[in-house]
Amino acid sequence: MYLTLWSPCERQQDVITTSDEFVSEPIAWTPDQQTLERSRVLAFCREHGLSGHDALLAKAADEPEWFWQSVVDHLGISWTRRFDSVLDLTDGVEWPHWFSGGRMNYVTSAVDRYLPTRATSVAIRWEGDDGATRDMTFAQLANAINRACNALQTIGVQRGDRVGIFMPMLPETAVAMLACGKLGAIFVPVFSGFGTEAVANRLSDAGASTLITADGFHRRGRTIDMLATARAAANQLNTLRNLVVVPRIGLEPLPEDPAIHDWNRITQAASTSFQAVDTAADDPFMLIYTSGTTGKAKGAVHVHAGFPVKAAMDLAFSFDMQEDDCLFWLTDLGWMMGPWAIAGGLIAGGSVMLFEGTPDYPAPDRLWQLVQDHDVSILGISPTAIRALMASGESWLENYPMPSLRAIGSTGEPWNPEPWHWTMNNVGRNRCPIVNYSGGTEIGGGIIGASTIHPQKACSFSGPVPGIVADVVDPLGNPLRGEVGELVIRAPWVGMTNGFWNDRERYLETYWSKIPGVWVHGDWSLIDNDGFWYILGRSDDTLNVAGKRVGPAEVESAAVAHPAVREAAAIGVPHDVKGEAIVVFAILNDGFEPGDALEEEVLSAIAGQLGRPLRPHALHAVSDLPKTRNAKIMRRVIRAAYLGHEAGDLTALENSEAVAEIANLARNA
Repeated sequence: MYLTLWSPCERQQDVITTSDEFVSEPIAWTPDQQTLERSRVLAFCREHGLSGHDALLAKAADEPEWFWQSVVDHLGISWTRRFDSVLDLTDGVEWPHWFSGGRMNYVTSAVDRYLPTRATSVAIRWEGDDGATRDMTFAQLANAINRACNALQTIGVQRGDRVGIFMPMLPETAVAMLACGKLGAIFVPVFSGFGTEAVANRLSDAGASTLITADGFHRRGRTIDMLATARAAANQLNTLRNLVVVPRIGLEPLPEDPAIHDWNRITQAASTSFQAVDTAADDPFMLIYTSGTTGKAKGAVHVHAGFPVKAAMDLAFSFDMQEDDCLFWLTDLGWMMGPWAIAGGLIAGGSVMLFEGTPDYPAPDRLWQLVQDHDVSILGISPTAIRALMASGESWLENYPMPSLRAIGSTGEPWNPEPWHWTMNNVGRNRCPIVNYSGGTEIGGGIIGASTIHPQKACSFSGPVPGIVADVVDPLGNPLRGEVGELVIRAPWVGMTNGFWNDRERYLETYWSKIPGVWVHGDWSLIDNDGFWYILGRSDDTLNVAGKRVGPAEVESAAVAHPAVREAAAIGVPHDVKGEAIVVFAILNDGFEPGDALEEEVLSAIAGQLGRPLRPHALHAVSDLPKTRNAKIMRRVIRAAYLGHEAGDLTALENSEAVAEIANLARNA
């Protein structure tokens, strides 16, 4: 199948393949009557006299003030002062003011409001890499937050201060995040796998006064010394006054230093009573950094009545999260889905599961055992993690029927059909929808998503998340259907970033400069003839082979369709004749050996799916692919290593040895 993509520069007609394996897929899952009757979003529609989900999307687009006011009322958001107006666009669509005049602290809606009726219900569940477990009820969580608020105030943390949280996923991680919000500070989540420079750069840019860390954590049976990294980063910061240390591994006593505080000591001595600071709706609560392709990381600013409200609504309306649900998203606090799950999950009314370890340690059934043991009902996982678990086979799932599971979430990268069907068949047992969900850190949640109430095709999205006026367009902003184009948002929404920290122009350049008044997200997307949406990869990753454009995800999908290939990454390299040629890096399945014959077989299979003009130039077997800790493949890093170029920001890289292998492979080619 060939579809048209207009060149952003010349309106020249290029050819781009969009896989028949996506758009010709049959309906793979349909909600049953029980799922529809349970649905929270359909109950919301009935409450407001709407005929269904499509009517809701239309009314939300036409009447955003009605929609978002109805959402905060539905979620039970607590206000100390009701807002004067829902939306003020005085400063333009790039800088909307939501809930003007309103005063609220999101932690009240996430925790305190449940104390009268649900004090003994579990709010936070946790399991460590070593198998240790701990639960916290809403009452216990509220007391821990209040103690932390008082302790942090005692060491000088004030409203508006930036507080870094550099921690593994522990119960104290959630407590620290929520305590910062309750006392009006702005927390800065930092990925627990970062090295010294990455930690220091983010905290320096934020002007952090305090860093909360752990002395270490367990990972794959090893003990990771986190405190050494934190102290080295702290030594580079002129603004830092306090280092607060949570004792997780307890290897040695903390050094005698008045600026270093033991979390347990200062919180246990503090009162369990604390009145939430009366913050404004648009006061910042989080400054979260995202890695750019080049240059320093971008600090997205999020506010009390923004990101937490968006996260909770997405969980309620797309994932149907309710009071009897337990959400477990395999993530880190340093990635958007960590704060999203904690704030959104609690406001939506359920419990949140945190996990310190990895999904395949000490055995490939660890993830399935977690779901079963903790009664997880909503599981969030990436396609890359699924592909890795697939390699171990279905037998590891046999002892885990996971009866509590009713929805599987996925974000971060496009699916390809084989792992999607494997997940549907073996993890969800064909009873659970796969809620595909795509947005971003600056979005505060999803732009488009699947849901628990819509039929599903493999790898697809049902459409825009309620409240998001999404579209697929050509470079002039004209809508496209049945053709690949840019994913955009045509109107502001609750949850969008309030710009980048101290970098107003970079924010405008990144998202608002291509099409006036329209947010251009940077994803290639497609709406098929049946109304299903697809993400086909980042638009800045597009490969152009002799004028024929293709997304790397499509090449990779064609590669993993071959039985020899478990995972693949496709990049473009300079070519004298074609301008760009495709090179594929593949992790092979057990039982297959690299060699000329296998390379020819896989490349021919790719050409058979995409057409001979898009046959890759070469295939290289590797033991691993460079990834972030939340399993995104870093194609730009692969390309830089292969070509001997500077890779730009590597702070999100999890496995540097994979980069070295690719660089060595290139040198020996």
